[in-house]
Amino acid sequence: MRTILISGASRGIGRAIALKALEDGHRISLGIRDLNSVKGSKLDPDISGSNRVILNHYEGNSPQTAKDWISATLDHFQKLDSLINCAGIFNRTKFLFSDSEEGEIEQLWRVNVMAPWFLTKEAWGEISKDGQGRVMFLVSLSGKRSKSNLAGYCMSKFALMGLCQTIRNEGWDSGIRVTAICPSWVNTDMASGIKSISQEEMTQPNDLASIVSNLLTLPNTCIPFEIEVNCNLEK
Repeated sequence: MRTILISGASRGIGRAIALKALEDGHRISLGIRDLNSVKGSKLDPDISGSNRVILNHYEGNSPQTAKDWISATLDHFQKLDSLINCAGIFNRTKFLFSDSEEGEIEQLWRVNVMAPWFLTKEAWGEISKDGQGRVMFLVSLSGKRSKSNLAGYCMSKFALMGLCQTIRNEGWDSGIRVTAICPSWVNTDMASGIKSISQEEMTQPNDLASIVSNLLTLPNTCIPFEIEVNCNLEK
């Protein structure tokens, strides 16, 4: 059984990962913006028990909420050994952006890069303790290649991939294993407006949750750093 921090667990991929982790018997501490978004579900401590799941307010652009979340987790569970960074934002800011869109680029940088950096840094001391720590990042294939004009989003995901590589190096000797999960289109609200591929043909959140579930069972000697997930043929 692991004690896992999961950001962005109120919907989409993060929610699927959290539900699967709970099903697998892990203890989970969820960092979400709207605590009411999981009320009445299996992610509600009143449903599954506070010995298995706790909720914490977390804003990606607020480092203080990250500190408070980790402190509350340690007070409640007395440990944490894994972190799954699922929180992130998407927008269509192009290379030739307008003056009014400059703030969107700053927001992408803060939420998609700096927020997981800060959260991982704050959790690092605890994750380092038992020699079996796990840190995962939902990156995107947009952190591996650019196929469109989404300059802002791709910039943030390429930067996140570079951060993942450095964190892997930093934690290796302490037994921390890092995995960057890089899917293409996933059937979530983010992809709801996509017309080039049907929702049924996209990767499903539950399938990514199964990948994460398997990663949490593997030994230090068998952890992939990058997992690229394709739902269509890329040329």
